[in-house]
Amino acid sequence: MNDDVVTVTAEADRFTCNVYLIPGETPTLVDAGTMPGIADVITEHTETLDRVVLTHQHSDHVGRLDEVLDAFDPDVYAYADHPHRTHALADGDTVEMGDEAYDVVYTPGHAADHVSLLSRKRLFSGDVVVYNDGAFDDGSFGRTDMAGQSRERLIGSLKTLLDRLPDSVEAMYAGHGDVFYAEDDDSVRDVIERALSRAERRQPKYPDE
Repeated sequence: MNDDVVTVTAEADRFTCNVYLIPGETPTLVDAGTMPGIADVITEHTETLDRVVLTHQHSDHVGRLDEVLDAFDPDVYAYADHPHRTHALADGDTVEMGDEAYDVVYTPGHAADHVSLLSRKRLFSGDVVVYNDGAFDDGSFGRTDMAGQSRERLIGSLKTLLDRLPDSVEAMYAGHGDVFYAEDDDSVRDVIERALSRAERRQPKYPDE
């Protein structure tokens, strides 16, 4: 697909979530990450930023939010309360990002306030499902072994994503790992189904969990 989404944290030298800039009529940042200097990287691609949309508020996703706010003064969209939140997100809402409208899908399990963002072509999945990480290379799921997390809720969230996923979705932008682009023999749905199957085994994602 013709991909204009920028992975702002591509050159990060410390642990961070992936931060995505969606250019277009409504320039939008998905998550804020922990990479110092992130505002400078964003400025290389756009002079204005309309909004930041948070998939959830774990520290690796919001660590540089203040830096972004100081540089661009965008609106902040989030499911859970936050001192800088200007717009509350709820399941079933629609939010404009770039040149597309995205449905908000409430996907708890990895985090109680987790949402995914789904358009006709793209899925921003946060940490509920990723393509590759240290556990699996072609369909993995967010960890659920820490306080406030739930494997059962995550499994339900993956099923919800599958129920609401258009067959036209061509790419998945996860909070960690690589962007996944659909191929003739492997679709975004296939990736989520593999993640669901692995999550349903109820085994620890990492051996030391």
